Order: sequence, then structure tokens, then C-alpha cells
Amino acid sequence: MSALIVTSKINEHRLWKTLMELAEIGASPNKEEGVTRLSLTKEELEAKQYIIQLMKDIGLEVRMDAVGNVIGKLLGTDPLASSVMVGSHTDTVFHGGRFDGSLGVLGAIEAVRTIKEANMKLKHSIEVVSFTDEEGSRFGTGYIGSKAMAGVLKEETFELKDKSGVSYREAFLHAKLDPTKYKEAIRKPEEIKAYIEMHIEQAKVLEESDLSVGIVTDIQGPVWLDVTLVGDADHAGATPMTMRKDASIAMAEVMIEVEKIAQCHGGVGTVGYVKVEPGGVNIIPGKASFTIDLRHVNKMERSKMVKEIYQSVSKSCEKRMIEWHIDVKKEVDPTSCSPDIVKSLEEACIHLNFPVKKLQCGAGHDSLIMSEITEMGMIFVRSKDGMSHNPKEWSSREDCADGTALLFQSLIKLAK
Repeated sequence: MSALIVTSKINEHRLWKTLMELAEIGASPNKEEGVTRLSLTKEELEAKQYIIQLMKDIGLEVRMDAVGNVIGKLLGTDPLASSVMVGSHTDTVFHGGRFDGSLGVLGAIEAVRTIKEANMKLKHSIEVVSFTDEEGSRFGTGYIGSKAMAGVLKEETFELKDKSGVSYREAFLHAKLDPTKYKEAIRKPEEIKAYIEMHIEQAKVLEESDLSVGIVTDIQGPVWLDVTLVGDADHAGATPMTMRKDASIAMAEVMIEVEKIAQCHGGVGTVGYVKVEPGGVNIIPGKASFTIDLRHVNKMERSKMVKEIYQSVSKSCEKRMIEWHIDVKKEVDPTSCSPDIVKSLEEACIHLNFPVKKLQCGAGHDSLIMSEITEMGMIFVRSKDGMSHNPKEWSSREDCADGTALLFQSLIKLAK
């Protein structure tokens, strides 16, 4: 393969400035509660406008597609050639950090701005994308923008409601988007040569290896389950232990099994949300609701995990004469990154004198969905203490610049 061309250096100060500016949108007043930009809220829509303005400032062709994905295009020399796509998301979890998703979008913008400033002429157009609702924190299901682009978004998604009773359909309309036109966001596989995403690692592998960047080889696929258990709410003092239909105890048994099942299969399992009702100190809980997040890089092993969770819920509820129901809120297959893109990233690391470090990805990303329609690759940037989805989330200015330099080199190689 031909050598990479390096004629410019990433502007570290400028990249950091945009990261800190975006972090102000949705930030808590005292900063201690982090950043909250849930999908299609006022804060997230303001973030979209910030990204749009940045893209316009550097001369990209900017548009918002039918589901709110923000796309900025740097035209290549061949208008008929497929595009190289790069990006991430700017929505956050409740009380999230400043880097998750945002680094991938702003780093992509900075890399493309550096290409423009160097007056490089590339055959393939580069499209920087900020996807709508990767996190799924507001409506309970994520990857909305990438699913729409890949043609796998389901119409029933728009009937989901947030905790305030607002439906996705209503949120779309409030954002001046037409939910009936979501299929207009679909992109054909022949339109996209490759998709590459830079993201903070959200783990400690790079930190423990004392490395600023790494190359992802595989991505775990998540399954999200909403579990509801219904027993009887009775008096805490008057009801004998042998006569109770306590939904909270059944839930506790299942929570322990989640840990055992995940460890047994080499995956991960998390109970992240729990609610018991009626919620009185002297009332036996008649209803328990909770979520289960299961992940694995192997689809077959993950299927075994899901099956065993169902068996565990059924067994515990049958023993206690409790009714149960499970809704599958999200199910995305695990995937592997393109060997060609992984190789290209290795060559870019060597060119930049970065040690080559390959690692798996435990979190879900839009890359998972985009792999269904194109070749896909990911760059990881070191996370301090492995912290993520937390106000303490941190990646240093220097590490962010290193990741963006690697992204810059990769885009040149993919688009030339």
C-alpha cells in the first residue's frame, strides 16, 4: 500500500475548545451532576445546532436528514464515488460526561477541517455525521439515527414513551421532524465506502497499557430487557412470610442470577434500573420493574444468556406465585470490525509512531448498526480510570488530539 500523506497537524487547542463548548450545553449548574442531553430535548436540539454551525464554518455541505441526523459533507473529486462516513453522537445519558460521543463528532470535524486547511484533494467525499439518539436514555431504545440510515428502524419505535408520557412521535413533531418520513433517511450500501468512529474507550485497557489510542477488533452486541413482576401488595406486619407474593424478593433472586449467568458465559450483565411499588416502608411490594442489559461478542453465547434469564425469571416467579412479563427493548447483534480498516489503522499507527494496540469493545455504538450496510472500523481513546456515563468521565487534551490524528490519517487513506 502507498504511504500516507502528512502535511498538517491536528490543532489540539481548537479541538479542546469545541469539546468544552459543547459540554456547556446541558451541563448542570454546579457541573457536579454532569451533562444531560437526552434525545430531541431542548438541550440536544441546541447541540445539533452547534454542530451544524461548526460544519458550516468550515465550508461543509450541511443537512439534517429525516430522523435528525446532522450530516456535513466534504466533496471529493469524483462525484460518483461512494462516501467515507465518520462520526458518532452528541446525545448523552442522564448526568453523563463531556466526551462520550462528542469526541467522535468533534474529532471528525477537526480532522476534516485539517484536511481542508491542507488543501488535500481526495477522490471520495467525506461525510461527518452526528447520529440521533445513540444512547436510548429517554425512550429506552437507542441507535435511532443509525438504524434509520441502515433501513432497520421499526415504525413501532415511534409509539415508545418517555417517563413523562411523551411519545417518540410527539418528540419528533416537536423537533419539526416528520415521523412518517423516517424511511427517507435510508442510505444504500453502495453510497458508503466505509464508516469509521472514534470514541473514548470507557474501560481501563489503554490506561493500564499506558497508551493514548487503540484499534477495536470486535464490538459486543447488547440486549435490553424490561422485566415486570406482579405479586400482591399486602400489610408488612400482618402477612406471614409463607403467604407472601413479594415481587421484590423475586426480583432480587433474578438480579443475583444475572451476575452468575454473565460470569458463566464470559459476557456482562447489568441491572441498571429498579422500581418497586407501592413503595411504602410497611407495604409488601406487589410490583417490581427492572431492566437487564446483557452483552457478549458472540451472538450464540449471548442467546444462551438471554434464555437462562427467562428461565430464572420463570422459576423464581413460579415458586412465589407471581406473574411476569419481559419486553425486549433493544437487540443488536455483536460484530467484528473490517479487517481491511483494522489493517489501515495499524499502518496509520505505525506512521504516527503510535504503538499498535488491538482490543475489544464492550459498549454498543452506532458502528454496530452501520456494519450492516458498510465496512466499519473504530478508534478508541484512553479513558481516565475507565470512567464513562459519569460526570467524572475524562480523556486528556493530548489523548483526544492523538485519536484525532489517527482518525485524520485514516480518513485520508480511505478517501484518497
